[in-house]
Amino acid sequence: MKVFFLTKKQLSGMIMGGIILLLLGLIISFISWFGPAVPTTEITPIYQGSGETKQISFAVNVDWGEEFIPEMIEVFDRHQIRCTFFLTGRWTEKFPHLAKALADKNHEIGNHGYKHDSPNKMSLEQVKNDILKAESIIKSATGKMTQLYAPPSGERKTHVLKASHELGYRTVLWSIDTIDWQRPAPETIVTRVLNKAHNGAIILMHPTAPTIKALPVIISELLNQGYSLVPVSENINK
Repeated sequence: MKVFFLTKKQLSGMIMGGIILLLLGLIISFISWFGPAVPTTEITPIYQGSGETKQISFAVNVDWGEEFIPEMIEVFDRHQIRCTFFLTGRWTEKFPHLAKALADKNHEIGNHGYKHDSPNKMSLEQVKNDILKAESIIKSATGKMTQLYAPPSGERKTHVLKASHELGYRTVLWSIDTIDWQRPAPETIVTRVLNKAHNGAIILMHPTAPTIKALPVIISELLNQGYSLVPVSENINK
């Protein structure tokens, strides 16, 4: 049996090599555990616009509350503001004149699915059909082709996002929720918005009586703070 003797230089080299390999292993493990700092994909939903620009968007989901739409139009008109209304297909079928009134006032029209069913419980193809059915009805009523999709209840399982993406839509959620569907006091809605206002914010709301009362206060204060109030597409494209 041959016996090998290592010099101090050879021994130091082996130890250094071992340390380097150990460090590389730790780095690789760290990356595999934690991944990139902000993982993104083409189907990632949009929660807000760029924080670089001082602008905010109102995203109004509509599947009911038609009695408040004319007054909501009047409030936005009075302040010369355009926002984004996400309409369901069934609501548009019932109230095509209101859908057209929104489009005629140059508000952006988005797609909220056909009848506010749970897209998470649908198959990918069913989600696609739901979006396309709403798209056809909305286009017939308003002349506008929808490009933004707000999934009902903010549901966003992977197949829902994939269906939207494969149809050429961008899925939009929100960064500030008024929770106005619970009909809180107008002052509560105002506080929820102003306490969280930030560059690029998308504010989710619905056509309700307290929302109508809160809107003028919210709009005036945001404008006083130097925000521009723009449709969602303009917000997220910058």
